[in-house]
Amino acid sequence: ENPSHRQLLVNGAIVDLGGRHLDAVLSVSANRIVVTAYNKPWELEVFEISGDSVTSLSDPHGFAMAIADDEYAIVIQHDLVNELTRYLVKRGNETIHEIATHAKTPIVAAAPKIQQTSGGLATAVLMPEGHTAGSHKLPVVVAIYGGPHHSEVIASRLSFADDQWLANQGFAVVIIDNSGTPGHSPEFERRVVNDLSEVVLADQVSALTELAALYPDLDLDRVGIHGWSFGGYLSALAVLDRPDVYKAAWAGAPVTDWRLYDTAYTERYLGDPNQQPEVYAANSLIPRAVKLERPLMLIHGLADDNVLAAHSLQLSGALLAAGKAHQFLPLAGVSHMTPQVEITKNLMLLMRDFFKTHLA
Repeated sequence: ENPSHRQLLVNGAIVDLGGRHLDAVLSVSANRIVVTAYNKPWELEVFEISGDSVTSLSDPHGFAMAIADDEYAIVIQHDLVNELTRYLVKRGNETIHEIATHAKTPIVAAAPKIQQTSGGLATAVLMPEGHTAGSHKLPVVVAIYGGPHHSEVIASRLSFADDQWLANQGFAVVIIDNSGTPGHSPEFERRVVNDLSEVVLADQVSALTELAALYPDLDLDRVGIHGWSFGGYLSALAVLDRPDVYKAAWAGAPVTDWRLYDTAYTERYLGDPNQQPEVYAANSLIPRAVKLERPLMLIHGLADDNVLAAHSLQLSGALLAAGKAHQFLPLAGVSHMTPQVEITKNLMLLMRDFFKTHLA
C-alpha cells in the first residue's frame, strides 16, 4: 500500500491498474486474477489480469461486482442509466449471455446529482421531480450511513430509488460519504481510528455547507437527518452534537454505546475497551443524552440480533433520566433490516410525516 491508493502485487511486481484504488481480489486461478478497483469513489470496475494484460470486464462509469472462475465471470453491473441491475456472463471482455431479471422497475425515476467536495467527499443530491431551480427553498433531509467500508454514493440509479421517493415528497435529499468510507485511499479509510463520531460529523457538516453553495435551493435552516444502524447512530449523534445544523433526527436501530456492539467490528476501529475506555466513552451517545434539544425518533426491532434493542432502550432511559422529550417506536418481531414489506412502507410514510412536521 501507499498513502494515495491500494495496489495489487503479483509475484512481487505492482500491476498497473492506471492509478486506480484496488478494492478486492475476487478470484485467483492458473490463468488469471479478477479484481475490482475504483475509478472514482462511486465508480467500481472489474478487471481481469492475465500475464501482462489488464482487461476491463465492466462499465468504467458504473458500479460493478463479479463472481469469477478460471474462464467465466458473472458481472453484476449497476449504472446511472439503467434502472435495474444487469447480470452479464463474460468470457474475457466478451458478453456471451445476459441473465434475465424479473425485478420490478421502481415507480420513481431517480436522478442523483453526484459530485465530490473540495475535500474529496463523494456526495449526491436529489431534488423533487419537476423542481425548478431557483423557484423556492427546499427543506433538506440528509440520508446517512457513514460507517467504515460502505458507500452510499455509488453509480447505481437503483440504489437511489428510496431517496428519490422521499425527495418527491417535497425535500432535497442529500447523501454524503464521509471519512472511513471506501474508494479513496488507505489514509482516508483510517481517519476514523479511535473516532467514529467527531471526524465523521465534521465531514458531514462541511460537505453540507459546501453543497448549499452549489445548490442554493437547499434551506440550511431546515435540515433533518435519517439513517439506520451506523446511520442511526450518526443521526442521533447529529442532533445531540450539532443542533445548530440538524433540526430533527429519525434514528433506526442505532448503536448507542459501542461497548454493546460486536467486538470483532468495534475493536477494529476503537481498540480494546479495557485498554481505551476513554475512547468508548467519547464515542458513546449515552453521556450526550443531557444535550438533546431537537426532535428525535428512535426506532428499533425487538428481534434485532445485530444491534440489540438494548441500545435504543439504554439511550431512551438516559434521555428520560435527563428529562429530555423524545419518541421511541419499538417494532415487535422485527429484526435488524425490517424485511416485512408493509412495515418498511409504513415506516417510510411515518418518516415523511415526521420531517414534514419538524422541518415545516
